[in-house]
Amino acid sequence: MSGICDGRVVVVTGAGRGLGRAHALAFAAEGARVVVNDLGVGLDGTPGPDSPAAAVVAEIRAAGGEAVAHGADIATTDGAASLVRTALTTYGRLDTLVNNAGFLRDRMLVNLDEDDWDAVLRVHLKGHFLPLKHAAAHWRAEAKAGRTPAARIVNTSSGAGLLGSVGQGNYSAAKAAIVALTLVAAAELARYNVQVNAIAPAARTRMTEHTFADTMTAPAAGFDTMAPDNVSPLVVWLGSTAGTGVTGRVFETEGGRITVMEGWHPGPTAQQGQRWTPAGAGEAVRKLLAQAATPGAVYGT
Repeated sequence: MSGICDGRVVVVTGAGRGLGRAHALAFAAEGARVVVNDLGVGLDGTPGPDSPAAAVVAEIRAAGGEAVAHGADIATTDGAASLVRTALTTYGRLDTLVNNAGFLRDRMLVNLDEDDWDAVLRVHLKGHFLPLKHAAAHWRAEAKAGRTPAARIVNTSSGAGLLGSVGQGNYSAAKAAIVALTLVAAAELARYNVQVNAIAPAARTRMTEHTFADTMTAPAAGFDTMAPDNVSPLVVWLGSTAGTGVTGRVFETEGGRITVMEGWHPGPTAQQGQRWTPAGAGEAVRKLLAQAATPGAVYGT
């Protein structure tokens, strides 16, 4: 197996199913050696009976690739450290980290309890931060030792994080925070030759096939727009050296579509040389909103 990731070692979190599995298989098909991380939990994060990571490893090896399973919790310091250590002890290097792991506990805000908030923020956001932190520490040490890496991080946000999603306040908050984390990491880690980008994918996974059942159903024939495999080519390219120079970006992707998301930027502005009165501020805001672009609709409205 050879391709644009020949010789690279890639870690993918939450790689037992859905998007993560598709990413792991796609990287392996392009010549990468892959660390397949997955806890094997259910859709709500509770422990499950199987080991999907081992199944993906077997699938990669059967196709002639190299892979190893990792089953620790990457939202803990020890688990994230062991994730990086597994790559280094097994393959002697780490080149790309794909942060993908997550689950859902959807509730309307008035019904969302603290445990469901904490659990989703923990896995999605802390589960991005800790692997990123430990991988970045390794790459910083390599750069300081004169072995400058060509390192890549691909984070996973969501349209829910960019626009919001009714009934997913915890998930939307975590995914929005991942975008901010991506921008900070891209700026901080550039000196070590680490590129950091994020994707906001739309695909059929355990987290979407029921929530958005109408749009996620696979067609009987023709191009399956929502197949998770459609997202992986962009992730592989961002995780390879072919993507040199691309960092601090967010890409929305589904089916055959890739969109560069432009995020927050200054719009219409009012300025005066003294403090506003409340009435004056309100009048200015009304005029500015009349000039401003209409925001995208929140999912589910």
